[in-house]
Amino acid sequence: MAGTRIRLSPEEVELINESRGKDLQNINGNTALDIHLKDRGINKKDIVSVKHWQSMSGELRFSIVTKEQYGTDKLELLEDIQSLIENYSPKYPTIKRVKGEHLLVINPADIHIGKLGVALETGDDYNTEIAYNRVLEGVTGLISKAQGFSIDRVLFCVGNDILHIDNVYNTTTAGTPQDADGKWWQHFEVALKLYVKCVEILREVAPVDVVHSMSNHDYQSGFHLAHSLKSWFRNTKDVTFDISVAHRKYYKYGSNLIGLEHGDGAKMDKLPMLMANEKPQEWAETKYRYWYLHHLHHKVKYKWLDAKDFIGVTVEYMRSPSGTDSWHNRKGFCGVQKAVEGFIHSKEAGQIARLVHYF
Repeated sequence: MAGTRIRLSPEEVELINESRGKDLQNINGNTALDIHLKDRGINKKDIVSVKHWQSMSGELRFSIVTKEQYGTDKLELLEDIQSLIENYSPKYPTIKRVKGEHLLVINPADIHIGKLGVALETGDDYNTEIAYNRVLEGVTGLISKAQGFSIDRVLFCVGNDILHIDNVYNTTTAGTPQDADGKWWQHFEVALKLYVKCVEILREVAPVDVVHSMSNHDYQSGFHLAHSLKSWFRNTKDVTFDISVAHRKYYKYGSNLIGLEHGDGAKMDKLPMLMANEKPQEWAETKYRYWYLHHLHHKVKYKWLDAKDFIGVTVEYMRSPSGTDSWHNRKGFCGVQKAVEGFIHSKEAGQIARLVHYF
């Protein structure tokens, strides 16, 4: 009768699926892939990726990558990190402070933990361990160079491509492939350990204000890292955080207004008026204004001056401690001085000292 559908028994459906499973065009239900997995004892939940093709004889071939081959279960790892944050937030002892008159800005820019540089190819080794050690050396070096100034607060600038890759595929947020040293989760753990150590060191100098800048290599993972750092110090009253998703951040100290951005956003000539427009009250209350940018890995400086009072906005890019990878070496983007930079700002007189630790 027209319109009538024939109902198959479960056994008949299974027989049809088994037959179709031998055909590449069928990849749902009981397919050739399912049979392949069953024969080898592989659980579908453990699969990360699958590639398939046919041999010259028409036989199906599969290339399967499992979570075990990636070295970890991502969900288990995230659960471990969450457990660590929830169950361990140390209570640091109160430090007796001597009132200071200066702001110490510590800005280790473009660290790129996870970047791989091989000296035989680039003339300069760079890996996760080197990145970690350089930043610690740079931070302690800048503190040493700041001796003699009475420090009131520390502005610790984080983010700015702290991580080299943003996913399991070893690419940036936009999908650009990178030479990587180790796994993404190893980079995250090292970066968190590094930032915790830096804050602990800086807190011995003065109360620490942590400001995070969103960046192009690790737009998502860098954001998560900053929030993990905040969770770590959530019981510490003399460590504050500004880690929102906002691309431009502002920090006011006495007569200073400091803007922080990665450097891949608004063009440099727009930044002075963006500062005035986005923070009009702070602009009116300050005399010395600065933008500290990153992203380029080398020094660029420009100053907008008011023709009458010579009151303006200084915009400059920070040097980086990061080594050179294969791509940058081939393109000739190499040879710049590697460094971690910092500044001393007086409450009343603006930036009065520049601190540089070279490698």
